[in-house]
Amino acid sequence: QVQLVESGGGSVQAGGSLRLSCAASGYTPSGNLMGWFRQAPGKEREGVAAIYTSSGDTYYYYDDSVEGRFTISRDNAKNTLCLQMNSLRPDDTAIYYCAAAVGPGSYSPLSSYRYNSWGQGTRVTVSS
Repeated sequence: QVQLVESGGGSVQAGGSLRLSCAASGYTPSGNLMGWFRQAPGKEREGVAAIYTSSGDTYYYYDDSVEGRFTISRDNAKNTLCLQMNSLRPDDTAIYYCAAAVGPGSYSPLSSYRYNSWGQGTRVTVSS
């Protein structure tokens, strides 16, 4: 059974940085699609970033709202997925979720429908 545990959330002022981590167990992230999502109060969950490796090539996917500010990465040796968030803005405030897609699928890497395992979330608050 796949287990995902996020950490690294917190409160920061606008312009600051945070680094989120997701520890995976019962599952090897290398070569499989993993992503970060977020859900702000009163809003739907949205895809932030995703990473996928196939045949030695790694593909990165970012939502336009975070492109150039957020960086997704993974440490295969540690079975960890990370999200480096820089130049944070108040509208980045949300609960951030780590997700894993086990098996093939047809949805976009930034669509929540593509994923079948989720962490419990970590809260990020950005104040102005």
